[in-house]
Amino acid sequence: MKTPKLSLNEANRINTLHNLKILDTAFEERFDRITRLAQRLFDVPIALVSLIDVNRQWFKSCIGLSVRETLRDISFCGHAILGDEVFVIPDTREDPRFWDNPFVVNKPYIRFYAGCPLQAHNGYKLGTLCIIDHIPRRFKTDDFIVLKDLAIIVERELAALAMATQDELTQINNRRGFKLLAEHELRLADRHNSTATLVFCDLNRLKHINDVFGHAEGDKAIITFVRSMRNYLRHSDIFARLGGDEFVLLLTNSDIQATNQVIERVTTKLKQLSAVSPTGYNITFSFGVIEYHPNSDETLTTLLAAGAQLMDQYNDQANKNGENG
Repeated sequence: MKTPKLSLNEANRINTLHNLKILDTAFEERFDRITRLAQRLFDVPIALVSLIDVNRQWFKSCIGLSVRETLRDISFCGHAILGDEVFVIPDTREDPRFWDNPFVVNKPYIRFYAGCPLQAHNGYKLGTLCIIDHIPRRFKTDDFIVLKDLAIIVERELAALAMATQDELTQINNRRGFKLLAEHELRLADRHNSTATLVFCDLNRLKHINDVFGHAEGDKAIITFVRSMRNYLRHSDIFARLGGDEFVLLLTNSDIQATNQVIERVTTKLKQLSAVSPTGYNITFSFGVIEYHPNSDETLTTLLAAGAQLMDQYNDQANKNGENG
């Protein structure tokens, strides 16, 4: 068996995939519809939308298999993403790269594979739309065209999903994206009995910056804040712009003490940037931190409300002390 090589600029490819925030999300009809169509058009038992992560392939849509992920080292799709064209194995038992692959020797007894790479907007290959059969078969010219056409539809759905859940200015999650991801992470916290913390943030005096310096400068202040925050966050943390000057963080496997350390680092960084900035204003933010306890009655809605209330209290106190100027 031949282990798939890593793609060129693998770190950037993985970063592109992770930025989609699609891994470990629920099945969606928009993708299942395509794999069902592929299954019927090619008359195969298995059709997948497979995304290639660091050490695994994970299935966003999975028709004909009972698992959601497998190891990358034994994946067929790991090979497919190394090229631009449809990757076809007419008979796995006659291919020295795959004849002893566990998926060939054991269930699901793969004999035929065809996978079309799925390309992100920046050109990196995220995974494949693939079809699998239990018997060898030929792949005709028309078959290549049809699988490519279906893969293009998957790519458009991935792009639409990113746009629907991403804030246009900052390229972080929007309110909808945060809700989808945060609810999933809270379920994981319940399952693994781990804590999480939610931080509700408000960028101070954004209206003043917009009124005095213009909205373009206000946008720059927002982007500076977002970049500063992202420098201290992990891939597993969820950062979103709810709208205007409101932001929210969900830090997984984190307590209030660790979260406050992140906030302190960001605050220090923004002070340093403001000290050398010629704009004449400081970038500061108010925040409220609330800890999520697994298997409690807390919901994402109640966490957001509690975080917003704590932020308002912080803001009121800071205004009294003249700290938000």
